[in-house]
This record gives sequence, structure tokens and C-alpha cells, in this order.
Amino acid sequence: MSWELTADLEAFASAAEEFLRSRPVQHTVFLTLIDTLRRRGLHAYGPGEPVFGFWRGPSGAVLLQTPPHPMMFSALPAGAVPAAVEALADRPLTGVNLVADDIDEFVAGRKTAATVKMRTRLYLLDTLVPPAAPGGRSRTATADDRDLLLRWHAEFYDEIGEEHSGDFGAAVDDRIGYGGVVLWEDDGRPVSMAVRSRLGAGMVRVQMVWTPKEFRGRGYAGAATTVATRDALDLGAAAVVLVTDLANPTSNGLYQRLGYQPIEDRVVVEFRE
Repeated sequence: MSWELTADLEAFASAAEEFLRSRPVQHTVFLTLIDTLRRRGLHAYGPGEPVFGFWRGPSGAVLLQTPPHPMMFSALPAGAVPAAVEALADRPLTGVNLVADDIDEFVAGRKTAATVKMRTRLYLLDTLVPPAAPGGRSRTATADDRDLLLRWHAEFYDEIGEEHSGDFGAAVDDRIGYGGVVLWEDDGRPVSMAVRSRLGAGMVRVQMVWTPKEFRGRGYAGAATTVATRDALDLGAAAVVLVTDLANPTSNGLYQRLGYQPIEDRVVVEFRE
């Protein structure tokens, strides 16, 4: 049993996709990353070269990194954590994203100063429970909203503390192209957004729910998320998921009130090499 690392996306996908699709909810981010890298190229997330890996053993596991983002691992079977530490020993590694049960063993094996950057929770929709609607209405973002979406994408990542290049043009154009951005407007002015992924493996992920500070506390985020969720269901999604920062009790409480149920916790750690 060992890790096999590669820079070849299709070799990785061939080895890993059956495993990933066996648990599409838990593997939602991996599936989305593969799809995006196929459509937009290997440098869709930055100029660094992606790293892919799969576990050769009776129980599957994968790792994937799109620099500058942390390396992300699926849940790891017995023996895969120390083997991953060994396989990556000679590689510069600024951070990792692991299931909460695996993080301590990996950090201890890496023997490098580490800081917890974020704790996240994956939610799966049970039954949608729409909130009382605030003032205004929803609409799908168009090319006329591009400048606004570029600004809101940057503000979203700045607030959650995630490193980015500031170049969101390709991502915004892609999302506008497939109708993936819901805007909530009040008095004709956009006040909140919710982004949804494409339908893949029977699943849609709601992501990047964002309301500028001056418009918060009025129910706009819940309204936008509800519309994005309904859109996902209308597309035929068998599963609708989203990921939250556990340090934000407001969003975690909101999504549970909307009918989302917790599935998996993760920890993102930064290393100081």
C-alpha cells in the first residue's frame, strides 16, 4: 500500500473517479476541482502546478492541491496518514485540509510548526425550509453584473482569509455563463449573492454566499441561498451541499434553519516551513 503522486490530471481522474463518485457528497470539492481543471486548464486556480495523488490499497483515498491553496485529502484509511507524510516529506507544503479525525496524526508526523487556519463543516440538504422573504426579489446574474461580481468575489475571499490572486475574471465569466450566480435585489440594488456549482455526479454545491456588511442582518443571504438551493433541485440534483466556516455561527445557524444537516468536519492547517 502506497501513495502514487502525479501531475497528470487524466491519469489521476482515471484512478480516482470511481472512488470519488462512490461518496459524492463527501467528495464534492474534489469532483468540482477535477471538472474545473478539465474545462479551464491546470492553472485555473493559480500559476503553480497542481499535484494529484491516490492511495494504492484496499480502501481508497486521494489528495489534490491547486497552489496556492492547501493540499486537500479525502478521509484516510489506516496507514495512509504516515505514508502521506513520508511521500510528501521532500515537498514544500504550506498547508493541508484534512478530515478532523486525521489532522492530528498528519501534523505530528510532519514535525513542522503548524497553525489551525480554519475549521469547516460540510452540510447536506434534507428538506428545504424557506425563511420569511425579505424585501426585494431574486434574479440570475448576467454579464452586466461582471464588475460587481469581481468585487464581491475578492471581498468574500478577503473576509474568510483565503489567499487569492485577485484575478477572478475566468471564474466569474464561467459562473455567469451557466447561470450559476443568484443575486438578491432590494429597491433595484443588488444586496447579496449565492453561487451554485454545475450539476455533477447528481450533486450541486451552494458556495460563496456573500452579503456586504452594510446589508447584513436583513435576511438577504437566506433568501439568496434559498433560491440557489431551489435552482439546484430544479436542475435535478439528488444532493445539494454547502461548506461553512465553523467560526461563523450566523451562517451555520442559518443553513441549519434552511434544512441543511451536518455531514463532515474538516480542519485547514498552515505550516511554517
